[in-house]
Amino acid sequence: MSGTPRIVLSSDHAAIPLRRAIAAHVAGLGWEVVDIGPMTPESTPYPERGTEAARRVASGDCRLGIILCGTGQGIMMAANKVKGIRCGVCSDAYSARMIRQHNDANMLSLGARVVGEGLALDIVDAFLSAEFEGGRHATRVAMIAALDD
Repeated sequence: MSGTPRIVLSSDHAAIPLRRAIAAHVAGLGWEVVDIGPMTPESTPYPERGTEAARRVASGDCRLGIILCGTGQGIMMAANKVKGIRCGVCSDAYSARMIRQHNDANMLSLGARVVGEGLALDIVDAFLSAEFEGGRHATRVAMIAALDD
């Protein structure tokens, strides 16, 4: 993928304010943000939001994805049902860095009721700045990918 990297963001209704803050932050880092909502606070089912974002990543339309719900857990579970997605929920920067370096995660999930905005932005920075290390980790990631089949 050439040019400006694209990242998809989505959430349920519980995480709209945090998603918007993350979108602005990520855009400031030079990413093209594809914010697929929701835009209004009506109840929104997180499985739909997670899988829609995951499909954008799995198709190659977006390089990475960030998804949010109240805890980050439910939306992450839904996203991981999409073939080719490796999404982890993180509440600290170390874990966010490690899921990229060791697991080649292509999506990050956050809990809007778990982390505040400052911590969330630190987690996002760690996730986006890390690169997959390959090596012995590539064998393990291939084992995870084989589970899709």
